[in-house]
Amino acid sequence: MINEIRIADYFSIGAPLIDVRSPIEYDKGHIPGAVNIPLFTNEEREEVGTVYVRESREKAIELGLKFVNPKLDDFISLSKKVAPNGKVVVHCWRGGMRSKSFAQHLLDNGFPSVSIIEGGYKSYRNHVLNTFEQPFDIRIVGGYTGSGKTHVIECIKQLGHQALDLEFLAKHKGSAFGWLKGEKQPTVEQFENNLFEEWRKLDYSKPIWLEDESHSIGSVYIPLALFTQMRKSSVYFLNIPKEERAKLLVGEYAHSDTEFLAEAIRKITKRLGGQNAQAALEKLSEHNFYEVAIITLTYYDKAYLRSLSQHDPSKVFTIPATTTDSAKNANLIMDFLSKNER
Repeated sequence: MINEIRIADYFSIGAPLIDVRSPIEYDKGHIPGAVNIPLFTNEEREEVGTVYVRESREKAIELGLKFVNPKLDDFISLSKKVAPNGKVVVHCWRGGMRSKSFAQHLLDNGFPSVSIIEGGYKSYRNHVLNTFEQPFDIRIVGGYTGSGKTHVIECIKQLGHQALDLEFLAKHKGSAFGWLKGEKQPTVEQFENNLFEEWRKLDYSKPIWLEDESHSIGSVYIPLALFTQMRKSSVYFLNIPKEERAKLLVGEYAHSDTEFLAEAIRKITKRLGGQNAQAALEKLSEHNFYEVAIITLTYYDKAYLRSLSQHDPSKVFTIPATTTDSAKNANLIMDFLSKNER
């Protein structure tokens, strides 16, 4: 007998997960950890859908069986690799025919415990987005570009607090220079899924530390409900001298391909100003990375101030810092909290 489970219960089961949707559906977004064993190829799924719309449900099922029958043995062998002990969870888009037929096939071939997710991937996506609608105690680490906010987040985590690195999950540093070489950003949907995967492990009754971000991080977006809460949360703004921040940027970007850096400068020419952009490109050609950083920070500091103005001024707390030492700055924030939050 196939067990039907709710998505909220799936996380406590601990069984391997098989996603039987087509590769294109899986690539757009999937439950982290799910293994894709598609019932249909992308082309087969499209053809079955066309027959369903233009002819009938019965004809579509008939065509689907024609596509699936030659793969039945492969489904068993692939599933055994995913779940050697025979305990497995299966899902499709809405918990319909695809997952039920696949699950029944596994049961008929010796798998002792097969469950399907009620409502399928669609119910999972609703669960993800609904989770971010809940109220959270969010704390924001703020600071101009080059303040090392991402490193401070990691140090706050090392101090035993709950903290998430949104830029790591987004595979982007959140600026024109932010693309991580060799890394491909996830889809917007998959970013939300990956974020939820980390978020669901947190204790929602305790503070959650995040870096101050725009709604977009490269090509992905922070879920709107979460971003709205971030904008309403307290910001602990590390005010670090530009010269110190420029040194940190040199350390992070001087090893990058100069053409990549030049292209990033060209992307912000309009906002940086033609004269400043040209000066930055000239300094880049001389490998004077420090001066490049100083020039580009003129734009980024103004941009960050505009972003900071979107927060409630009464919830922005400025914390002076003399260096970009992330461990020291994490402790500065915690010391500020201990003295001012009683």
